[in-house]
Amino acid sequence: MSSPPSGPEIRVLIVDDDALVRAGLSMILGGAPGLVVVGEGADGQEVPRLVAEHRPDVVLMDIRMPRVDGLAATERLRAGASPPEVVILTTFHADAQVLRALRAGAAGFLLKDTPPGDLVSAIRRVGAGEPILSPAVTRQLIAHVADGGAGTRREQAVTLLAGLSDREREVALAVGRGRSNAEIAAELYMSVATVKAHVSRVLTKLELNNRVQIALIVHDAGHLI
Repeated sequence: MSSPPSGPEIRVLIVDDDALVRAGLSMILGGAPGLVVVGEGADGQEVPRLVAEHRPDVVLMDIRMPRVDGLAATERLRAGASPPEVVILTTFHADAQVLRALRAGAAGFLLKDTPPGDLVSAIRRVGAGEPILSPAVTRQLIAHVADGGAGTRREQAVTLLAGLSDREREVALAVGRGRSNAEIAAELYMSVATVKAHVSRVLTKLELNNRVQIALIVHDAGHLI
């Protein structure tokens, strides 16, 4: 068993319209070292108030809820200042709404039948600033979703990447291939600190807020391999 994290606790908000799902997630996460469940909600409409009240680091967000769904709630939340990370909860691997939530800035998605240990690990990673969606899963998701407008997105993505410097573009393509900062540093013969600086500049120039979105743009441009 891995040792408990030594850093500050990761504050988690659970939003799902199923009370049993909320109870199960709360029990799993609340019993894990380094995690604390600070609140629960039953609808996306409650998210702004709950986030303002509890200041979570991570929001576990169900997609299908009766009044305001998880997609709309994620888009509104991530468009605000200093938003928490959002992890989408779903019962489907390939779902158009999941893909839209990722484009809106969600850090990844988890299936509702994810084993407890994997769930805890994923929340810790997101709380540490790491996305939990691999490029392979991104490709699988996109391939299985009938998504119109691909041509327009391709043109937009190519234009965005063209606005980067050569080095920034190299880093963006490496992020799209799922490389870690250390792997990118080794491939491109630069320090990890320099890679982090390039990633930060790419996020700023492209007006993105996480590496998943970089990978999606690289994929849209046709460069993801």
